Amino acid sequence: MSDNRPIGVFDSGVGGLMFVKEIKRLLPNESIIYFGDTKNLPYGDKSNEDITKFSVSITQFLKNNNCKAILIACNSATASALKEIKKIAGKDIIVIDVISPVAEKISFELREKIGVIATKTTVKSGAYKKAIRKRNKHINVIELATPLLVPVIEEGFVNTPISKVVLETYLYNKKLEGIDSLILGCTHYTHLEREINQLFNKKVNIVNSPLIVVNHIIYMLSKNGKLASKDAKSEYLFYISYTTDSIVKTTKRLFGKDIQLIEKSLED
Repeated sequence: MSDNRPIGVFDSGVGGLMFVKEIKRLLPNESIIYFGDTKNLPYGDKSNEDITKFSVSITQFLKNNNCKAILIACNSATASALKEIKKIAGKDIIVIDVISPVAEKISFELREKIGVIATKTTVKSGAYKKAIRKRNKHINVIELATPLLVPVIEEGFVNTPISKVVLETYLYNKKLEGIDSLILGCTHYTHLEREINQLFNKKVNIVNSPLIVVNHIIYMLSKNGKLASKDAKSEYLFYISYTTDSIVKTTKRLFGKDIQLIEKSLED
């Protein structure tokens, strides 16, 4: 049994592209429709009501485009709107978030003190702490809001003196002293993984969220008989709500210069 309909993925900007890249690597026969809500980024400083409104609109768009599964490649949207997204998606569409699979995996590893850096919305919700401690009450989870990191990434300042100063300011916070693992609780932050590793001198385990989440996607698609057939030809469509230099540059760097981005308003 197979299903060649596309997988839908959405985020507020370039962060979710790292998950698309991992899906492409591990599931080369799967087609993907990506929606980057660049007009409303970052989601992390928006109200729960606004995040829910944006997320529901994108979910409806992906549903209308016949997606068999939807990956919420945004921690803030997961923390604020998961229930509403599942309601709009309906029973036929598999909905996968980026928090639950990570919490499930890390909870049963030998960890004592886990740090989480994320947006204000995600930290305020306590989503990671709740999800991890629900599975393992013995793990100490420290969450720290790092709101400047998304603008740094979206403005193209990765691997620059600017990103270094901002990262040092956050990561040298006393709250994170003694952590053995760090969860990058915003999908954008995967673009900073190399710099974060360097600041910790590779002594802290940086959790690879894209790999964990995409393995969960494989499991869910296989379980429900929705994997694409082995002879399926994959197609990739990239939609954005507003054209920015950052998302154009990042998309073409990750997926090739021939990739086209289609501007699509959520109000249409």
